[in-house]
Amino acid sequence: MLREGLEDVLTAEGHAVVAVADGVSAVERGQAEQFDLVILDWMLPRMEGTEVCRRLRLARPTVPVLMLTARGAESDKVEGLDAGADDYVTKPFGVKELLARVRVWERRRAQAPSPPEIVLVDGARIDLGRCVVARDGGDDVELTAREVGLLRWLYQHRARVVSRAELLEHVWGLSPKVETRTIDVTIGNLRKKVERDPATPAVIVSVKGVGYAWGGDG
Repeated sequence: MLREGLEDVLTAEGHAVVAVADGVSAVERGQAEQFDLVILDWMLPRMEGTEVCRRLRLARPTVPVLMLTARGAESDKVEGLDAGADDYVTKPFGVKELLARVRVWERRRAQAPSPPEIVLVDGARIDLGRCVVARDGGDDVELTAREVGLLRWLYQHRARVVSRAELLEHVWGLSPKVETRTIDVTIGNLRKKVERDPATPAVIVSVKGVGYAWGGDG
């Protein structure tokens, strides 16, 4: 399969590679972790590559996205670029061409290194890049990929309340119409890690009848 072949080629070139098999998993990993480059196939199970790209672009505005597709028409290329892709490779493509494009993005990254993703709020030091949180100078506590995605979404949209439907769609990759308690469970566990007092949260604030909001200033 293409995924396994690309993973082998890129690993052989010395790159650390994380490969996922479907669009929903791509969104989850892309929101939770920092990557130097995303190589994204247009045709993916569970969620099309263009929609994955749109959601990653919201969560990770600066991460470069290289789109792979068999669609070579100009209108298709425009659609991929409008979805947020930075580069476009049409199948079938040569390995040498792909590696050359990867090197281009490596050079650009070296010229503009990314700052650390650290949020300081109410005595908590949240390191989104490393997926850990420490309270009041204590030891690091690990955060799950979903917890990091949720924190990042709330922080990036801290100027407003975020609805449960929005979290389901953009963090979980589920239909906003799905009935589930997974958000409540995740936020309950997360508050135990980031809040000074989970019973009276100051970081992840509930807004009755609407959703959740970022409660800190940072």
